[in-house]
Amino acid sequence: MRNCSIQHYLKSSLLIFILALFFNSCQAPKLGYFQDVQSGQIQELQTPKLLTVQPGDRLSILVGSKDPGLAYLFNLQIVGRYSTSRSEANLTTSQVASYTVDENGEIDFPVLGKINLVGKTRREVADYVKHELISRSLLKDPVVTVDFLDMCFSVLGEVNSPGRFVMDHDKTTLIDAISRAGDLTIYGKRENVLVMREEDGKEMAYRIDLTNLRNLYASPVYYLKQGDVIFIEPNDKKARESTAMGNTFLQPSLWISLASLLTTISVLIFK
Repeated sequence: MRNCSIQHYLKSSLLIFILALFFNSCQAPKLGYFQDVQSGQIQELQTPKLLTVQPGDRLSILVGSKDPGLAYLFNLQIVGRYSTSRSEANLTTSQVASYTVDENGEIDFPVLGKINLVGKTRREVADYVKHELISRSLLKDPVVTVDFLDMCFSVLGEVNSPGRFVMDHDKTTLIDAISRAGDLTIYGKRENVLVMREEDGKEMAYRIDLTNLRNLYASPVYYLKQGDVIFIEPNDKKARESTAMGNTFLQPSLWISLASLLTTISVLIFK
């Protein structure tokens, strides 16, 4: 009688174990973004952080004026081929001149000499150059156009198109970056995205949960900076696939077969 009770207990325990494994294997992983957002909910955005000049950046700074002959003096002559007459000073090629910001945050600007631009936005650089030209009585009506060249960020890991991407506007967000990389794969961890950023000579690491919009908007890396590296970690299943037997012991079929074997053995023992 006691053997029957033990046998019944073992069979019931194994049945519960098998059912638990079955239902666990049927559960779908959470792959969505912003799961904390409800319909009609308003999220507060932080003030956009515009790109600023950093050592090593390349800039295009072009100066225009009603007097092209004077404006010619303040543009790098390697920009392209001008007409032989300075009074016309017409640019005949679409090439763009560039200045490389040195380790001190300076560039050597025609006539003005060394000027420090580190930490300035595009508009601030343009306003600064314009002010210097006017205050030194070099040009009365300068028009200064500034563009950042070759500013990039990188996206690595579990995305569909990893790579290095050009920042084509000042306010590039983390969501923009993920979109440019073709979105995360089904194996990417959305709750633990890593962003690496160099700040004041130090490499800083930030962890972002893409399923939480409030967390994302509040993050200091929501707006990207040049040189940022975004890494999407693989989930546990993908990581285990790197080894030959990584996922074998987590397959429901294995445990179901094992449970069936144990049931058979228990029946033979307590028969």
